[in-house]
Formats: sequence, C-alpha cells, structure tokens
Amino acid sequence: MTDTPVTPLHPPVHLSPANSDVVKEVLVDGTFDLHVPQDGRRQLALAWLGLGMFALVASGLFSILLVLSRTPQLQALFPVADFFRVALVVHVDLSVLVWFLAFGGALWTLSGTHRFAGLAWLAFALSTAGTLVMCVAPFVQTATPVMANYVPVLDGPVFLSGLLLFGAGITLLCLRSMLAVQPIGTHISGNGALRFGLSAAMVANAVAVLAFAWSWAAVPRELDPRIYYELVFWGGGHVLQFAYTLLMLVNWIWLTSAIGAKVPLSPRLVLLLLAIALLSVFLTPITYLAHDVTSVEHHQLQTLLMRFGGGIVIPPIALAVLWSLIPIRQLDAAKRPLRASLIASLVLFSAGGIIGFLISGSNVRIPAHYHGCIVGVTLAMMGVVYLLLPRFGYAAPMSSAAAWQPTIYGIGQMMHIVGLVWSGGYGVQRKVAGSDQVLRSTQETLGMGLMGLGGLIAIVGGVMFIVIVLRVLRRPSTP
Repeated sequence: MTDTPVTPLHPPVHLSPANSDVVKEVLVDGTFDLHVPQDGRRQLALAWLGLGMFALVASGLFSILLVLSRTPQLQALFPVADFFRVALVVHVDLSVLVWFLAFGGALWTLSGTHRFAGLAWLAFALSTAGTLVMCVAPFVQTATPVMANYVPVLDGPVFLSGLLLFGAGITLLCLRSMLAVQPIGTHISGNGALRFGLSAAMVANAVAVLAFAWSWAAVPRELDPRIYYELVFWGGGHVLQFAYTLLMLVNWIWLTSAIGAKVPLSPRLVLLLLAIALLSVFLTPITYLAHDVTSVEHHQLQTLLMRFGGGIVIPPIALAVLWSLIPIRQLDAAKRPLRASLIASLVLFSAGGIIGFLISGSNVRIPAHYHGCIVGVTLAMMGVVYLLLPRFGYAAPMSSAAAWQPTIYGIGQMMHIVGLVWSGGYGVQRKVAGSDQVLRSTQETLGMGLMGLGGLIAIVGGVMFIVIVLRVLRRPSTP
C-alpha cells in the first residue's frame, strides 16, 4: 500500500520579512489551527521531530525485548531480572521523556518567533547528544538499574551524563522558547488559544526543571539509590505530567478542527481551561515550601495538585471533542488517520484515568494506569505528526495502513493494560519479570499472556507509524 502525494490540507502561509515573526490570523474565529512558518523555524521543528522519531525507533527495539522478557513461555530465553530492568529504564526514558519533549520542542518552535536561533540549535544539539549517550550506555558500562518513577535511571556515570546533557538541552529549549514567545493579543482566536496552551506546556516544563533542581539540592546523597532517585524525580516528574497533558489537550483540539469538526468551546473558554491547569503548576513551589521533600505530606500535595488540575480541565475538553465528532461521517483519505489517532487517544487516556481509581498496593495496575495515559498522549502526537507532514511539504499519509495504524496501536495497548489490570487483581507485582513475577494461578498467567500479546500488537502498530512516516519523508508533495 502506498501513500499517494497530495496537495497539503492547508497551504503554507508565506510571510514577508516585515512580519516574519508574527503569526497571521488567517483562520476564522473558532477554528483552532497552527501554521508552519516557511523560515528557519521549519528546519528546526523538523530536527526536533527527527529526534523524537529516533527515540521512538530506539525505544521500540528495547520494547520488543522488554515484552518478550515478561511473556510466559518466552521469558526463560533472557537473563531475566537484570535484562528486564535495564531494558525498561532505556525504553521508558526514550519513549516518554525524549519523545514527548522532542515533540514539544517542535511545537514550541513553530509557535514562537525566530529570535535566538543559535540558542535554539544549541539546545537541540545538547538534547541529541544526551539521547545518544543514554542509548549506548547499557552497552559500554555495567550500571545498576533504578526503577524510579517518572525518570528511571542506570546508576552509572555514562547514562547519568547522557541524562544530564539531555536535561541541559531541554532547559535551554525552555529558556529560548520563553524569550521567543509570541504575544496572543487582546482578541483571543483559535490560533491564540492553541499557542497559549503550547506556552503553558513549555512553562510547566520549565517549572519541572526547577523542581528537579530543588529536589536534587534537598535530598541527601547518602540515601540508598532506590530512595534517592525516587525522591529526586518525584516532584519534577509530577509537574512534567502537566506539560504532557497540556500538549495532548492542544493536540486534541487541533486534530478536531483539522478533520472539519467544530469544537463547541470558544477560544476564550479553551484558554481559561488551559490556564487552570497552568495554575496548578504555579502552585508547585508551595509543596516544596510547606513540607520537606522527603516527607509523605510533600508527596501527597503533589498528587493532589495533579488531581485538581487534571480533574477540572480534562473532562470538559474530552467531552467537547467527543460531542464534535458525532456528526462527522465520511472523511477523505488524508483525514482518516487524524480521526483514528484522536479517537484512540481519547479512549486510551480515559481508560488509564479510570484504572487510576482502581489502584491499591504496588502491583501491575499501576503501570496499566500510566500506560493508558502515556499512550493516550503518544497517539495524539502521532496524529499531529500526520497532520504536519503535508504542511512541511511532504505527502499526506493517505493509505489504508495509515488509517488503521492508530487503531492497531490502540487495540494492542488496550489489551496490554487490560492484561495488567487482570493480573494486578491477583497481586502480580510491578517492575519484575521472569520467576520474580511468581505467577501462581492460571488467571495470573492468562492475564500476563494477554499483556504480552497486546504489547506485541502495539509494537506492530508502532512500527507501522515509523515506516509510514519514513516513507513519506522520502518524497516531497507534488505541487
């Protein structure tokens, strides 16, 4: 099946030198869209997307071995425990931390001005170098894997140096993005609302950097590595979830408008909802000032902020998007992958949120919860990649493979998390593999078997996405 070149859905807007740093409001009020500027920002955004795609490819290679290492009848083929944990660390950091923030870097580049371009490219160079070092670290140095929440690590100088380099690049990206932000203006348009959401995600990421630094300065280094890294990454990791969620909400609204549906929310109301989520981010310093970083109260306040910000903001936007999709029936081939990505994202993220209320104790229901949410974010980003390709001058993915890819990926991930919830109900522990899982009953084995099968199907969907995008990048669109 081939992806036939077509004219971009929205022709690029060409700006004159006099107004090259100002986004033209070429769309009617109530339409939520962003354009791709035809200057240096386009190349930089493509570079960030390229880094994100590389992270997905690399994490996919680790995920194949990761899923096999937890699948009954196959797990005995691997040096189970150590291999599983090392693969899990690299897979999580590449598929979440690098992919999400590189994607964010692309959108922050497109929504900002072209100021401080040199600083922008330096940020990209540092992030790329850090990613490469993290990828090779498991093969050049033996280091203890530490399964800390949000940012697991290999506790050795090579991997930690790569993580620090990547963090420095992202910090520089946030600084440059704040210096290059475009004013929204007094008349709030759909374009302005989306740019506000992207700026809010960028500010949330900057606050996460400050939270990581605060925790690093406050946590005693002599603690056991498992406790130390958990405390260091807990606060900033919570704030990063706001950045990821804000990016996803922007993508939901953007994709909805792109397929021709009318979001039943005004740009001002969308901006208000996104601002509420940002308010929760600004309350983060209170959690540090009120309680010691190592205290239970500090952890509870962080969780409360996440529930407050997400609980108020996500449901109304999700319901508005679902309502707008009801009258949409027939779509042309270029829009079908966008709708499929949007629907799959809504379903997976909602499933992950519901599972969160079922968590009790430390079992595999916890990874089921965050897999649903994380994959929901990833699917929304995949849809926006499909949306952006023709605006970057490439062919729009129009094949049946592109239309089915989000659904295949989503079904696989749904099977994956259902298997984890099933097994978690019987007490199967998280972050373990092989004999350490202690599968004592047929139900536990079936649940983990469903998890493994779903993971393999999801891998197929992920590989399809990478292949589709790489094929499109090989040929530009026909004028």
